[in-house]
Amino acid sequence: MSNETVIATPAGPGETAPAPEQLPHGLGASLPSADSRAKSEGTFPYAADLWAEGLLWAAVLRSPHPHARIVSIDTSHAREMPGVRAVVTHEDVPGVALHGRGKADRPLFASEVVRHHGEPIAAVAADHPDTARMAAAAVIVEYEVLDPVIDPEQAFEAEPLHPDGNLIRHIPLRHGDPNAAGEIVVEGQYRIGRADPAPIGAEAGLAVPRPDGGVELYVASTDPHTDRDAAAACYGLAPDRVKIVVTGVPGATADREDQGFQLPLGLLALKTGCPVKLTATREESFLGHAHRHPTLLRYRHHADAEGKLVKVEAQILLDAGAYADTSSEALAAAVSFACGPYVVPNAFIEGWAVRTNNPPSGHVRGEGAMQVCAAYEAQMDKLAKKLGIDPAELRMRNVMSTGDVLPTGQSVTCPAPVAELLQAVQEFPLPALPKDTPEEEWLLPGGPEGAGEPGAVRRGVGYGLGMVHMLGAEGADEVSTATVKVHDGIATVLCAAVDTGQGFSTLARQIVQETLGIDEVHIAQVDTDQPPAGPSCRGRHTWVSGGAVERAAKMVRTQLLQPLAHKFGMSTELLQITDGKITSYDGVLSTTVAEAMDGKELWATAQCRPHPTEPLDEAGQGDAFVGLAFCAIRAVVDVDIELGSVRVVELAVAQDVGRILNPDQLTARIEAGVTQGVGIALTENLRTPRGLVRHPDLTGYALPTALDAPDIQLVKLVEERDVVAPFGAKAASAVPVVTSPAAIAAAVRAATGRPVNRLPIRPQAAVVTGA
Repeated sequence: MSNETVIATPAGPGETAPAPEQLPHGLGASLPSADSRAKSEGTFPYAADLWAEGLLWAAVLRSPHPHARIVSIDTSHAREMPGVRAVVTHEDVPGVALHGRGKADRPLFASEVVRHHGEPIAAVAADHPDTARMAAAAVIVEYEVLDPVIDPEQAFEAEPLHPDGNLIRHIPLRHGDPNAAGEIVVEGQYRIGRADPAPIGAEAGLAVPRPDGGVELYVASTDPHTDRDAAAACYGLAPDRVKIVVTGVPGATADREDQGFQLPLGLLALKTGCPVKLTATREESFLGHAHRHPTLLRYRHHADAEGKLVKVEAQILLDAGAYADTSSEALAAAVSFACGPYVVPNAFIEGWAVRTNNPPSGHVRGEGAMQVCAAYEAQMDKLAKKLGIDPAELRMRNVMSTGDVLPTGQSVTCPAPVAELLQAVQEFPLPALPKDTPEEEWLLPGGPEGAGEPGAVRRGVGYGLGMVHMLGAEGADEVSTATVKVHDGIATVLCAAVDTGQGFSTLARQIVQETLGIDEVHIAQVDTDQPPAGPSCRGRHTWVSGGAVERAAKMVRTQLLQPLAHKFGMSTELLQITDGKITSYDGVLSTTVAEAMDGKELWATAQCRPHPTEPLDEAGQGDAFVGLAFCAIRAVVDVDIELGSVRVVELAVAQDVGRILNPDQLTARIEAGVTQGVGIALTENLRTPRGLVRHPDLTGYALPTALDAPDIQLVKLVEERDVVAPFGAKAASAVPVVTSPAAIAAAVRAATGRPVNRLPIRPQAAVVTGA
């Protein structure tokens, strides 16, 4: 596509880094992000900033009902409006009408029945965005409103909401002796609310028709090849006739996975022969993309008189919403990690994921693992209280380590320093108590003038231990391909790994710098002309794509060093590259990389594929995961027991990171994950009474702000390398998201004596009557 067709600001994902002499170098250094300056100055090109000659604007008509039968759709009034160029419904989809990340069961446009509030019915292209919105509103849809199924427990008995039925997956995990029992038994029921990824920028995209009858989509995709294949199937085109070009991603704490924003664009572009742009409103963003699974959990823990766990029994019910999406994967994580990072000799877990008429659920950071962490940690607090044991001590008596066995029967072969993490946060000094003076009232729960009497404030300390899996699971083919090219002292990396803020572009530069001694490294813009690299989630690109870049760079290194090694009669292993200089072990050879290149162009392509996994069997057993990461958090909170307001004073974090590749970036990722967990614990709850999304905006959906962010202390980062992972590094951002809500809930329990059995924590749950 020519530069005349789409014009964007020059700084972007492939932006050249600042002058090499101003930067740190290689792995282990805090190399700044190449796009940080463009983002801070507002010149970074997001999809919402793109423009094209002859541009049309798109708008989507969405269902106002969570469940209804479509009697008729009349588009005639919309088509007759001046400036309207196309109106499309399910009748205009030339190819496969279904799409979806994990399972293709979601229609591009609803045809016979609407299954959730906000489901797309039709899309419009017009010459002005206001015209497009008015035309979408002019599409007349006659509905026969049906009673929605909103309670996931009712889904088992309700009439099928989908041709595939209401049950998406059932996992019955059986591990150990079903008759085992402990002297001490505690039970609990827990509910986790619906959280939204709430990306900084709402979804947007641009579709441009090609002369060959194909189409190019400029979108913030995090898995461009999967999106391309879905689009090609929808449009009835061969995959090579559809191209996805990844623009800047304005935040992706989930997978930005809703293809329903992308697919209508290409359909409208093909129909009109013109470029078409869609910029979603915040309301459309809330209605369209996937959310965290609301979850109902019932637990029974058995322990002996010393507090050693004997058996865990649990029932886990995930509300998948209207479509399956990645609910099967989320359920596998929830069931597998239902006992937490503890040694449990006997475990019997029942897990279900079901369809309802609630908004769709899907991949959100730490899916499955976050919900069960809140429940099993609450159970550990109950056990500690019943046994009269300190909560941290009870956890220490049960933590797993390398060589222990998960309830799935898989041995933990990676480093699992859980005891070390817990000990680190336990021994870290507690923060000082707030001063009871008017000048310090802002330290109290509720903010300035928001608290009641200072005497009503109680401080609590709680612990959380969490774990997540890295990469895909249950037989997912994890593979990534990268190419490294070197010419005229400049290296270029081509890899379809999308940097969603996790820092892959920076990591790729560091890898090449360290391997080849070249400071100036460019990262090419991602598109589907490159080989696939897979989705940007679960630390995949640090492991798989980083591994592919390293292998390609090492192949180029061999090409560079072989002529010199041959000339001096030594092997390439006896040569090293440091700070742009090539030297031999004995000092005989010393030259620069530029001199050794001598104007040549070197390049190599390599793949990285971790060891295979297997699906869980009918008893929930199997080696389903490539690797695990762990985290311990101690939360300190102040609670106004009259008002129920909670202030998180401090979160002390110890995390298993494998190897620190970029200290500043790692710190930022952990702190961001912890802060996201604060929102999950206290404020974030997308309310959907009777299946209708209530207040789909950033006023009604309360995200934590900088004023809500607690003091975060990174007490310890354990660098025990995972030998099967490239560089030995582990995923960093998901496990603090999983752990911090559980720790905060534990601290509120300690402050109030109340059970705190649901997230987010409602004020009434923290009120102590008669205190």
